[in-house]
Amino acid sequence: MVGNAEIFIAGAPPDRTSGVQRVLGEVDLSDFAGSEIALKANFNSADPPPASTHLSTLDALCTSILAEKPKKLTLAERSGMGNTRNVLDECGVIALAKERGFSTVVLDRIDHTGWREIQSPGLHWSRGFFIANVFAGADRVVQTCCLKTHRFGGNFTMSLKNSVGIIAKRVPGVNYDFMGELHASPHQRLMIAEINKFYRTDLVVMDATDGFSTGGPDKGKLIHPGVMIASTDRVAIDAVGVALLRSYGTMRDVMGGRIFEQEQIARAAELGIGVASVAAIRLVPLDTSAELVAEKIQRQLDTNG
Repeated sequence: MVGNAEIFIAGAPPDRTSGVQRVLGEVDLSDFAGSEIALKANFNSADPPPASTHLSTLDALCTSILAEKPKKLTLAERSGMGNTRNVLDECGVIALAKERGFSTVVLDRIDHTGWREIQSPGLHWSRGFFIANVFAGADRVVQTCCLKTHRFGGNFTMSLKNSVGIIAKRVPGVNYDFMGELHASPHQRLMIAEINKFYRTDLVVMDATDGFSTGGPDKGKLIHPGVMIASTDRVAIDAVGVALLRSYGTMRDVMGGRIFEQEQIARAAELGIGVASVAAIRLVPLDTSAELVAEKIQRQLDTNG
């Protein structure tokens, strides 16, 4: 059973680095030493942040992980809106990886042996799906996601939906378009949550310096919460993200109902991926700026959680 979840919130100046460092200072990274670590950022497209991960956020996160001397750190990605290799190159990820000493994997280019087939009773995926071995077999997994809505049926795209980029659109030798099924399905948000059951996540850093309160994932109405948020719990951090979007006013599908009735969150909680209710979430603001944001989030959680 999942227990309580702490959500660390720090003010994020424009360079973002100090915000990342501050939230990571509250997390024990010692288990990363000697481990093979898979990193999932948000490079669905090459559009500028918050559509994609800010390079300063990625750099600060990778620097902190590498300081723990892992066996290997690998950023792996499959972009949904563009050629993945080109997206990573255009966003500066390839150059950063060479400079800092971590690896990159373009998931569109791996062969059948690089994927693990997932078949399990009760899934809303008609044929199951394939998850990249770099994530399914990692000792530790780290995510960094953005704060934004999603106009193509996901409703919001934060930690849980970031997982779509670790599964295959197509697998060599398998004549099926898994993303075609996902995007056409009335169960899309349930299917998104189900991906998360089949791989671990040890740390999530959400860059909420900026966000999209409508539109997304590539463009939308900009908001500027000015914080960095971290947790080990995917459900809790997404619930907090939804609460933060609601404090600004957001899309009707994200604004309405209780936060834990949002389909991504409800299904993930049902599957035991994270906390089961608002009562299990504890906000930990780390500075004055974070305290103001935490108050807005807490009001939403108390009123509409």
